[in-house]
Amino acid sequence: MSLPPCPSCQSEYVYQDQDHLVCPECAYEWNPSEVVDEDVVSVKDANGTLLSEGDKVTLAKDLKVKGSSIVLKIGTKAVIRRIVEGKDHQLDCKVDGAGDMMVTAQFVKKA
Repeated sequence: MSLPPCPSCQSEYVYQDQDHLVCPECAYEWNPSEVVDEDVVSVKDANGTLLSEGDKVTLAKDLKVKGSSIVLKIGTKAVIRRIVEGKDHQLDCKVDGAGDMMVTAQFVKKA
């Protein structure tokens, strides 16, 4: 019986547990009969919590703003307007006191 590779890490060591498939390397579980939407971008915060549009987040560390002398302090609140697929900055946010800007997901925590 041939099972598909893990959609998360592409591991070939997948096993079946009742109606779900499980990857022992990354612990990802999925139901192969469910349709997976490939267009959805999944982004996780500094704690590993899945983020979505409209979530309120706080900064997990002080961040310097490129091209400016402004420093965003830890604990500054922001609202995620949209999530974009990108290597550098995944979150398009409205940051309190700074306006609209792109932020890297690993530097925020879900509030």
